[in-house]
Amino acid sequence: MPQSTAASSSDAIVPAGLEAGAALRSVPTVPACRVLVLYVHPHPRVSRVNRKLAEAARLVDGVGVDDLYETYPDFFIDVARERALVSAADTLVLVFPTQWYAAPALLKEWFDVVLHDAWQVERVRPTASGAGRRCWLVTSTGGAHGDYAAGGRHGRPLDQFLAPIEQTARVCGMEWLAPLVLYDAHGVDNAAVDAHVARFSATLQQLVQRGAVDGN
Repeated sequence: MPQSTAASSSDAIVPAGLEAGAALRSVPTVPACRVLVLYVHPHPRVSRVNRKLAEAARLVDGVGVDDLYETYPDFFIDVARERALVSAADTLVLVFPTQWYAAPALLKEWFDVVLHDAWQVERVRPTASGAGRRCWLVTSTGGAHGDYAAGGRHGRPLDQFLAPIEQTARVCGMEWLAPLVLYDAHGVDNAAVDAHVARFSATLQQLVQRGAVDGN
């Protein structure tokens, strides 16, 4: 497991180092924040939707963006760093494309090593403000809304494919917020993508404000 994290300033969390034998690299600094966005896209350069969401999130005060594939291209996750970021946040936002009915592999690895059973019970539940933590899932899919239905191409609603993530959040004591989904992500026009991003940004601002109220 990586060594414990250390703060380089009063509002930043960075890792103190990596395990012996791990490849050394520069790890981006993510500020401690009320809303933590986990941006998980294996091919961001070709992303039409999710990259815009990450860019929009970086413009919202009180929101930090943790780009997992940029930070951990070798899948060696600094567990202490990630747990410190989660502990500082009132809301965890998962942003990723749904491909082959699942989240990208690195997010599953993040769940496995960061939300380990012992940490789930002892440390995931409380937040810095003492209020319950929220989890909001934001995803896109190439399939149309009608494809995710009985008799459709995929045979069942998308929320059934997302159920393992919802259950993970609930086991960790998080309040599950209704997901924001963009269907037919490759086919919709630019105006629809822009509207989706605008709705995402507005909701992030609401979540930051809600966290501030809970913390008072």
